[in-house]
This record gives sequence, C-alpha cells and structure tokens, in this order.
Amino acid sequence: MSGEGQDALAQAGIPVVIPSYRRGHKRSPTQTYLPFAKLIVAQAEADEYRASGNEIVICPNEAQGNLCRVRNWILDHWHDARGVLILDDDYSYIGKWNGRDFVAQTAEEIAEFIEQGFGMAEELGAYLWGINCTFDKGAYREFTPFSTTAYIGGPFQAVRPATDLRYDETLPLKEDYDFTLQHLERYRRVLRFNAYAYIVKQNEQAGGCATYRTMDRERAQFEGLQKKWGGGIVRRDAGGDKRMVRGAATVKGWDLNPRLEIPIPGV
Repeated sequence: MSGEGQDALAQAGIPVVIPSYRRGHKRSPTQTYLPFAKLIVAQAEADEYRASGNEIVICPNEAQGNLCRVRNWILDHWHDARGVLILDDDYSYIGKWNGRDFVAQTAEEIAEFIEQGFGMAEELGAYLWGINCTFDKGAYREFTPFSTTAYIGGPFQAVRPATDLRYDETLPLKEDYDFTLQHLERYRRVLRFNAYAYIVKQNEQAGGCATYRTMDRERAQFEGLQKKWGGGIVRRDAGGDKRMVRGAATVKGWDLNPRLEIPIPGV
C-alpha cells in the first residue's frame, strides 16, 4: 500500500494490532492484507514471527496464553491512544455491501474507514465499535446501516482506551460477548457498521485459541457467561451457521456462539 493509510492512522493516534500466538511459522494473512497492522507476540516467539516476515510488537511472555490477558495488555499499553483496533490474525479480507455485491475493501479504504469509525464512535459516546460478524446478505438490512445494541465480534473490536473496562480473563472463549455486554451495561450503546463484514478462518486452524478450545471448555464458558449476565440475556443458539457448530455427532445442535437479548432501547 502507499503508506498514506498508515500515516493517517499514526497521525490520528490509532494503532491497529493483531494478537497472535503459536502461529509464527508463516506470515499473518491479516498483516499481508493490512500492512499497517502490527502483530502482538510474546518475547519467546518473536524470532520465529520475524523470520516469517511479520512486523511485530513484543509483549511479555506472561501476557500470552489467554486471549483476554493479551487484549488487556494492549489496552493498558496504549491507554493514551485515541483508539485501538484489535484484529484476528487470520483475515482474508473485509468487504462492504454495495447493492447486491459484497465488495472487498483495499487497505487504503479500510484505513480511512477506521479513522471515520472512531470519529463516529466519539460523537455517539460509544467506547466500543465494530462491523458485522456475518457476510450473509440476508442478515444485512440496507435501512439499518448502524446498530447500537448489537454484538461486536472479537475479530474486529475497536476500543477507545479512555474506558476502564477490560476483558474478563475467566472467559477467554467468550470474551467478545462479555466485552460487548460490559459496554452496553456501562454506556448503554456500542456502534456497529452493518454494511461491512469480515472474512476470517476463526476455528479452522491450529494455534491461537485452538490451543485451549475444547467442547467441554466451550460449554463451561457459555455457562460462565450466562451465570454472569443471566439466562434472559445470554441464550443458547440452535446453531444455524453450521461452520460454527462442533462435534455434531455427540453434541447435536450445540453452537459455539450464544444469542444475546439486550434489554435496553436501541437497534
């Protein structure tokens, strides 16, 4: 890319970062797509990541191994930034609906969108914003371009570090649901741009959360999230998206993703 997007984000005080764990054997697809993003890796893995051509920022070894812990390290490290965008390390691309077409966005377009997104979040009084978690055209309503009470998925979470809210380290497999609920409880709003959506691999590769994700832990994490927020807010989903359902033969219909019912006004 030209560097204009990177320079604009740097001048705006908005780092774009990618926590990555045990995936240093190759260049991050996200960084290939968005060269202005930097990987956050543990000191012990730094040489391997560099050798694969990744641009990195080193965090302490003890910050890794728990997704919430490294995300909290990021928010604390950039506590005086205007905003921090935290991405997954396995992006294919970010697309935007244009009529019936889902159009892949360039790195320059995404850099401009990131700066605009933080500007709108500031105007709205939201401290967490993101984009759609599905690129299914049936889930996108043109006349609802923004949501203020919708789930903000972990692959794209933009945070204004002025907030003192932090990720719950007891819920590393449901951290994005919990973080969304924390922001809705405190600020009564988040911001989601519904025309944009990410294409990521998530549960399809080794490393990252896969090192500690099992069905038993998924169940325990769901129960922990539901206990924290209540069964009226955190509900079990029947599992419409088959890509996100595991072990169908033994746990038929169990979806990794809970369904949130938000009891406050908004869209």
